[in-house]
Amino acid sequence: MGFDTSDDACVYRISDDIALVQTVDFFTPMVDDPYTFGQIAAANALSDVYAMGASPTVAMNLLCYPTCLDQDAVQAILAGGYDKVKEAGAIIAGGHTIQDPEPKYGLCVSGFIHPKKILLNSGAKDGDCIILTKPLGMGILSTAAKADLLTDEEFAPAVRSMATLNRKTGEIIASYLPNACTDITGFGLLGHAFEMADGSKMTMRIFSKELPILDKTIDFAKMGIIPNGAYENQKYLGDKIHFDNSVERYMRDIMGDPQTSGGLMVSVARKDASEMLKRLQAVAPETCIIGEVVSPQEKALEVQ
Repeated sequence: MGFDTSDDACVYRISDDIALVQTVDFFTPMVDDPYTFGQIAAANALSDVYAMGASPTVAMNLLCYPTCLDQDAVQAILAGGYDKVKEAGAIIAGGHTIQDPEPKYGLCVSGFIHPKKILLNSGAKDGDCIILTKPLGMGILSTAAKADLLTDEEFAPAVRSMATLNRKTGEIIASYLPNACTDITGFGLLGHAFEMADGSKMTMRIFSKELPILDKTIDFAKMGIIPNGAYENQKYLGDKIHFDNSVERYMRDIMGDPQTSGGLMVSVARKDASEMLKRLQAVAPETCIIGEVVSPQEKALEVQ
């Protein structure tokens, strides 16, 4: 696999039956609790392996921390990551730390898959249904939390979502060998949907009213509490998207909102969509059908 379709991880074929899936991701804290930060960062890094249809096997820590950071906090970050990797059925095999003015944590993750079972983000077909397994709004709610506009209780659903592995949903999705799959992270729903549509040479039609959205997200979006990354995403996409006039500004911002450890987005044949949706909702209740794939139109993305 090369870089041409912006897939979520690299895949290197070792033999006719085994391919190595490898990815790396790390970032700064989005929550105050160090253990929870470790869990979220690990879940986010592991997600790329699930998006390729593989299972993580081994991971290595990447940790940057200032000398003023309490040792207990450093240990808690690593413990959070360790526990999440263990939950994934993988192991931590060391890693690397450096001193840095700002804490950062993540993982380099490796997994394995049969070469014929790799899920790409570039195989969506005309008539497919688009399914999303986690609600949107993590970036907006994290921004509000940093500004002390959210109580811990109000922020808790977003934290739980970010710390939830895509393992169960990924295993269900992989069992169908769908046409395309990716996870929703820093480029937001629109960015990752565009990559899938463009790589597939198809148009994706998103139904904005069907999107699963975390509580309070719409309220803050209407107030303009939007992370800068959302505007960067929209600037990058520019005129590649056609928005129906009925799609309001706040909804466009939510769809561009950078997600941390977001859900999986899958393009699946319509004949399999209902069954897959039912199975996914059993483990991830907020899973929804959010759109469809159509033959190439003037724009790669259409939002209704």
